[in-house]
Amino acid sequence: MPVQCVVMTTVLELVFSRDANLKPYLADLEGRVFRIHISDTNAIMFLGFSHGKAWVHSTFDGDPDVRLNGTTAGFARMCFAHEDPDELVFQQVLKLSGDSDAMLRFKKLFAAADLDWERELRSSFGDFFGTRVARAAHALVATEQKLTEGTKQVLQGNLHAMDIPDAERLQQWQAGVEHFSHQVSKLKGRVTRLEHRHEHLCEEKAES
Repeated sequence: MPVQCVVMTTVLELVFSRDANLKPYLADLEGRVFRIHISDTNAIMFLGFSHGKAWVHSTFDGDPDVRLNGTTAGFARMCFAHEDPDELVFQQVLKLSGDSDAMLRFKKLFAAADLDWERELRSSFGDFFGTRVARAAHALVATEQKLTEGTKQVLQGNLHAMDIPDAERLQQWQAGVEHFSHQVSKLKGRVTRLEHRHEHLCEEKAES
């Protein structure tokens, strides 16, 4: 775990120190701490900001402002596959909780930094290490996608076997229900008109 912390701290220090435009964003996060939990390995890291710099430690004596939870594949999708963090949170691939203001400031910083982890790892630790980590991350993302697609296919097959309608059949059923409902409404209208005619005839008969 300390190795990952050293790697992340080195990369972040390099990225943030070479771009003066990021200083205001770093200042906005002064004193904020983010707890990062990688659920499938149960690894926990703390990302903090102090004196215009970022640090990553394996322990932190205090309450973090924000908690970020996800699997190794989930973080790989964000850092190496460059998927939209907001979309990953929406899909529950990554889970956020805590101070919403700190989350917003954090998002602005990393959007401005436009961090490319593969490039930065290669720059900081050499092509061999950076490429190796990036390949492992991309392989993990591809494996997760295959598993997800396989799960969808199995589920779809089970639904057909159970004769449970898929989306297309549900749309057909909905169209049929709407058509039937329309016909019922028309029938009700006819019945109402017949009732009115019957009442009118009864009244005329009574008067005569």
